[in-house]
Amino acid sequence: MPELSTIALIVIGIFGLLLFGIILSFFNVWLRAWLAGAYVGFTDLVAMRLRRVPYGMIVDERITARKAGVDIAVNDIEAHFLAGGNVVPTIQALIAAKKAGIELDWNRACAIDLATKGSGKSVIEAVRTSVDPRVIDCPNPASGRTTIDGVAKDGIQVKVKARVTVRTNLDRFVGGAKEETIIARVGEGIVTTIGSAASYKTVLESPDSISKVVLHRGLDVGTAFEILSIDIADVDVGENVGAKLQEAQAMANKNMAQAEAEIRRAAAVALEQEMVARVQEMKAKVVEAEAEVPLAMAEAFRSGRLGVMDYYKMENVKSDTQMRDSISKTEGA
Repeated sequence: MPELSTIALIVIGIFGLLLFGIILSFFNVWLRAWLAGAYVGFTDLVAMRLRRVPYGMIVDERITARKAGVDIAVNDIEAHFLAGGNVVPTIQALIAAKKAGIELDWNRACAIDLATKGSGKSVIEAVRTSVDPRVIDCPNPASGRTTIDGVAKDGIQVKVKARVTVRTNLDRFVGGAKEETIIARVGEGIVTTIGSAASYKTVLESPDSISKVVLHRGLDVGTAFEILSIDIADVDVGENVGAKLQEAQAMANKNMAQAEAEIRRAAAVALEQEMVARVQEMKAKVVEAEAEVPLAMAEAFRSGRLGVMDYYKMENVKSDTQMRDSISKTEGA
């Protein structure tokens, strides 16, 4: 019996030491929260430990928010952590919004944090942009283009570089379009404004007209930003697109005319070859007819319709004719 009581005492002692260690591990966090006025119960700490939540970080962030005048329940912070959110920047964003006088509650801050997850941005950046507006280059240099090109009605190309000053609209940040939409809309407005100008000189004389027209079109509708200003940083004259188009049209007309002339030449060559063939055909018929003359003369001799003296006379006539032809050719030469 004494041995059993000794073993029981040892077990109770070990259990007591474990319980004391557990209580001691939570006591530091509990005491820190209690002294800071952000009380967290022991049961909440144990529950967070069982759910594998870093209770120390949760309590520290609750203390930070409490000291900054923002009261957030520990369950809300834990729920945001379990949802995959970043607790530290969310608390910092909430504190920054309160100090700047921007209306931002905990639920909206959590929604913005979850919406920016994986995008390279954060909720604290959204709040800072709302406090300190940022400048967006249009077009984006990362796209490989340095200017937005438009063509006026006189055919002259105008190259424009703009800078857009925006401020985050926290009410539309979740579900709103981001910077790419702002750049695309501003670029479209610039091209439209240049295209409606009667001459490129009008754009060069008053580049601020571009920013005024584009700004009045309400390009920030449905986006996560509010456009404060659109400034034209640079305006340059590009190529004479109208002259190039006319040159290309003239070249196309020239090629068409040359093609039609080539068709007519080919038709003429084909007709000439056809005439040559017909001439050869007629010559063949003449040769064929001349070949029948001796046969006809032989038949006349046999039938008695042609005598020897008649044949001699005919030969004399032919000889005289050939002599006159040769004499006339010699005199002509």
